[in-house]
Amino acid sequence: MTTPFPFTAVVGQDDLRLALLLNAVSPSVGGVLVRGEKGTAKSTAVRALTSLLPKVAVVPGCRFSCDPASPDPGCPDGPHEGGGGGTSRPARMVELPVGASEDRLVGALDIERALAEGVKAFEPGLLAAAHRGILYVDEVNLLHDHLVDLLLDAAAMGASYVEREGVSVRHAARFLLVGTMNPEEGELRPQLLDRFGLTVEVAASREPDQRVEVVRRRLAYDDDPAGFAARWADEEAAVQQRVVAARELLPSVRLGDAALRQIAATCAAFEVDGMRADIVMARTATALAAWAGRTDVLAEDVRQAALLALPHRRRRNPFDAPGLDEDKLDQTLEEFAGDDDPDPDGDGGGPGGGGGQPEPDEGPADDGAGAAPPEADEGEPAPGGAGEQSPVRAAEPFRTKVLSVPGIGEGAAGRRSRARTEHGRTTGARRPEGALTKLHLAATVRAAAPHQRARGRSGRGLVVRRDDLRQATREGREGNLVLFVVDASGSMAARQRMSAVKGAVLSLLLDAYQRRDKVGLVTFRGSAAEVALPPTSSVDAAAARLESLPTGGRTPLAAGLLKAHDVLRVERLRDPARRALVVVVTDGRATGGPEPVALAARAARLFAAEGIASVVVDCESGPVRLGLAGQLAGELGGTAVTLDELRADSIAGLVKDVQRRAA
Repeated sequence: MTTPFPFTAVVGQDDLRLALLLNAVSPSVGGVLVRGEKGTAKSTAVRALTSLLPKVAVVPGCRFSCDPASPDPGCPDGPHEGGGGGTSRPARMVELPVGASEDRLVGALDIERALAEGVKAFEPGLLAAAHRGILYVDEVNLLHDHLVDLLLDAAAMGASYVEREGVSVRHAARFLLVGTMNPEEGELRPQLLDRFGLTVEVAASREPDQRVEVVRRRLAYDDDPAGFAARWADEEAAVQQRVVAARELLPSVRLGDAALRQIAATCAAFEVDGMRADIVMARTATALAAWAGRTDVLAEDVRQAALLALPHRRRRNPFDAPGLDEDKLDQTLEEFAGDDDPDPDGDGGGPGGGGGQPEPDEGPADDGAGAAPPEADEGEPAPGGAGEQSPVRAAEPFRTKVLSVPGIGEGAAGRRSRARTEHGRTTGARRPEGALTKLHLAATVRAAAPHQRARGRSGRGLVVRRDDLRQATREGREGNLVLFVVDASGSMAARQRMSAVKGAVLSLLLDAYQRRDKVGLVTFRGSAAEVALPPTSSVDAAAARLESLPTGGRTPLAAGLLKAHDVLRVERLRDPARRALVVVVTDGRATGGPEPVALAARAARLFAAEGIASVVVDCESGPVRLGLAGQLAGELGGTAVTLDELRADSIAGLVKDVQRRAA
């Protein structure tokens, strides 16, 4: 594979190379997801794959890459005669930009010509171009939800459907899906994660010699790209020949019962959802055997297939670290190793037999992180006399009530607040600005109807002109910036109380992940506030910062609010369409700085004056409550909820909601 980077210079690049080659041998493996930090040659390695794929035979002139041996009977450019001659071209790698429109992905149907002339004028999109090739999505975790849904549908059905007000076009769309992503920028939806057959983690090497070699090869490539490629041509040709040989051998590879039992037992032991993992592992193990030049699948093939196919399928929420316990994997494979013939006595793992999986060694419930005793203070005492306490663990997250921004926005698509979007329920019609994408048929007919006599209509058809067309206006949901402002002062430092607070914030972070929000984290304690996490799409990064949050010192509430206001001001310049929701987690006390209460009130009024939506999570506890959090919510122009009311199933919260609506 021609590349300016040595694979040995990046940890995990050998696995990446293998995963890509296995997909070249057997496209049914289902693609590759490459996870890793920036600057690790993810895109370079993926782009090198196209040169290893064999040429594709296509019907001449067909925009949808039909196979001349078995053309698609529903091809929009068809019908084509089967068995006819064709032409060959290299396999394509089509790149899907993160900001692509729906029409760019699936194709555009000219509604004006369809209505006025009765002609299906269809311009194919990227799914048609990727048919029988590679569809590559860089930064796939940043792809908009509606594009993800279209990708899932096409990947599942092997076809793309374009529907516009009763006019439809269908074409085949079978492609190898390859995506790259930086986990720091946010995680993928589980549905899309499962669509990738294999996943690989890559990271830059910390060995100086290897990093020197990376720089040396990159400079050599920049100075003479053609000469650099020529130097690696022989190695690339050898890999191409090996791919072709493995493809020819693949139908002869035998996947025995013993290997199948190991695959099934491994998937069961690691509790992956559904059956797709079993199928992908079987196909991967078969491809591994063909790549090695063997006709039998061995236990080592099953092991390697598990390391590539299972890590991304084990994540239950965005806070789970991907990976696989290799000791547990080896134990499971050894437990179910055996001959291809099933054990006649039923001892090979069946019900009542002795082959059941041993329970994994979970270890102690508390691994000691955040479990230091309260008296083990760290660092210098914070202003106010209360020493800093070590971080405490967050309580178990729970399902929270829906917090939303009032009004209707126009931000990025998501699942939190009401917004005018390209997708959702139709609420009206307007004249199109630019290309028509969502036709409002009834409004178009109403606009054209009064002019039929003047236009000389004589038949049954409706005479429609460009000025008659109406674009549907739709209302859906948007993602917001949820900025958490967390009180980490001494008044919050009781370990049980802070654990509950962290659990509540963790629950809100999980809710933000599910609703496609950006999140940020501001904390305040001692004499100042800090931005623990600038606004990002990575909620797991926010969870990590929250977990290590220390407590202690006075309560500079005003400093926390002013810091949050600065963060929002900067973020509005970067993303003006995204509305913010500020979640202040505090007991409402203000003890830091001169005139702390008055200063905090003035800072809060800044949010109210600018109409920034806010919610105060009241963390006050004990039999005597001062109600300071409620007063803060009033100054912010927002609402206050207690930790108990934050739960979606809270009876108290439901009663309070009913009372508020009745008032």
